[in-house]
Amino acid sequence: MAEKDLKQMYRTQTLGHFPDSIEVIGRQYTKVEDLRYGTNPHQPAAFYRPADGQRLVLGAYELLKTGKSGLSQTNIEDMHHAVGILKYMQRPACAVMKHCNPSGAAIQTGAAPLVEVYQRARDADAQAAFGSVVVFNATVDEDTATEIMQTIVEGVAAPGYTPAALEALSNFERFKRNRDLRVIKLPDYSSLPKFIDEGGEYLEMKVFDDGSLVLAAPYLSRVKGATDLIPAYNEHKTKGRIDIARKPTTQELDDLLFAWYVNIHVRSNGCVIASNGQTLCVGTGEQDRVGAVQQAIFKAKNKYKGTESLEGAVMSSDGFFPFRDAVDAATSEGVSAIVQPGGSVNDYEAIEACNQAGATMVFSLERCFSHH
Repeated sequence: MAEKDLKQMYRTQTLGHFPDSIEVIGRQYTKVEDLRYGTNPHQPAAFYRPADGQRLVLGAYELLKTGKSGLSQTNIEDMHHAVGILKYMQRPACAVMKHCNPSGAAIQTGAAPLVEVYQRARDADAQAAFGSVVVFNATVDEDTATEIMQTIVEGVAAPGYTPAALEALSNFERFKRNRDLRVIKLPDYSSLPKFIDEGGEYLEMKVFDDGSLVLAAPYLSRVKGATDLIPAYNEHKTKGRIDIARKPTTQELDDLLFAWYVNIHVRSNGCVIASNGQTLCVGTGEQDRVGAVQQAIFKAKNKYKGTESLEGAVMSSDGFFPFRDAVDAATSEGVSAIVQPGGSVNDYEAIEACNQAGATMVFSLERCFSHH
């Protein structure tokens, strides 16, 4: 058998036999295009959009620069999870995605330019950002585009680009490392459903190896703003009532809301530690909650230059704390505020741990598990 050029596997389209249109649970879909490949290079894939879609975002992407053989399934999934985070952000923001998880995210603080927002999102985990898909909720300008071209990026997606930004993203004489960069323009996605009273037009679907499937309502949040995060409390059957002793500061509330929205698209068990509108570390995909917290702390202390201290940072947890160990792990490193769903039989101990550490805690009253 002839030897294969293994590098070409990742640069060559793997074609399958996909119909131009399909019907899924009574709705017609039309094929947008055959993708470079699916999750892995030996898996062909195609991308479809609903024929009657009224608020298409990913289904209406415009590929301004194809790179090498266009988009893969993972590229689109990265954009999907990034949009799921950024649609909640009211200020210019950026999510840097790797394997359907944010390696870093940041939102504008003060009057910071978009290039600084991008730098903070990228440098939250510069190592993991290698070969990432970078997504914005604002128009990319020349300075931001030039900064994107300083490191290896798989693709960039945004609602718009200035002419100078598009020129920078195509300047291969100056930026040879990103010759295969894919540039995608997305429609404005700020009006996508976000909150539980808005309803979701489409159902989520999981298909299993035998063809069985699960349909589920899409994730929508009850948390529209910081006022929807309630001070932690618990009524214990023998110990009585406990309330969180310290209320969050305005800055802590802003960061808690940001960390919660980012966590919606972190693979659970997940936690996000953030400060001043930037993720400092993301713990993701752990089977135990304290493990997710410990993973994030380990990253901060051993992987990221300049973020060894978590003093004054906040943390979101996508599920409640079954024990106080995760709270102790976070507050012992300086985390000062925590948001979690509440509802654990050990909420009393978690609140007590925060009070003992001088930290604060709020409840979201919802879980945001993501098992993508």
